[in-house]
Amino acid sequence: MEREAALDRVEAIIDAVDEGPMPVPVREVWVYGDVALGLDPIERLDVYVTKDLLMRSDDPDAAAEFERSHGVNGVGKSVSAEWAREYPELLRANDNGYAAPEKCLAAHLLPDDEPIHLEVCNAPFDRNVRQRLQSALDRGAHEQVLDPRGVQLYGEGQRAAETMAKLRNGELPFPTLSGALEMLGVDEDEATDIAEAMASYRERQEGATVRGDVV
Repeated sequence: MEREAALDRVEAIIDAVDEGPMPVPVREVWVYGDVALGLDPIERLDVYVTKDLLMRSDDPDAAAEFERSHGVNGVGKSVSAEWAREYPELLRANDNGYAAPEKCLAAHLLPDDEPIHLEVCNAPFDRNVRQRLQSALDRGAHEQVLDPRGVQLYGEGQRAAETMAKLRNGELPFPTLSGALEMLGVDEDEATDIAEAMASYRERQEGATVRGDVV
């Protein structure tokens, strides 16, 4: 993926978040990994969004309505009824038939045919980096580590225009992945193993992918 095209896609994602409506409120948008390093081209574009939970139903009649029409539970509870009424074709469910916020966000924000990975979590990027690292170390699932080299481009309704300009110009310095992991307390050999496992896992991914996480 050409770097300029990737960053244009990020701008389009931020536009969509800013303009709304979204399936769930989006508080932050980050990019991380290859695009943050200034590489051109990049193998995949990695985007992280911090979402908020819906605190109450925004339409008490929506759940039953969309269960009848789409076979999807939880509209108005796990995803916004306002959004679902405007974008019913983008409504996605998990294996239990319940509206899945991360899948709905991916359907709304990502083209299917572009090499983009979307991470969706209720926690900020830097907090989830440490949470995922510890979990991956405990389970020996090195490929599930979240690359800590991230750049925040949107937060609390504000765009980081200056940061985006620096990102486009390749002005943001970052260490190697193994070096970044060592800065988080991982020993050198294991950091190298993690970096290799992550690279191998990424090579096997195709098209748009999404992962939802709760911390």
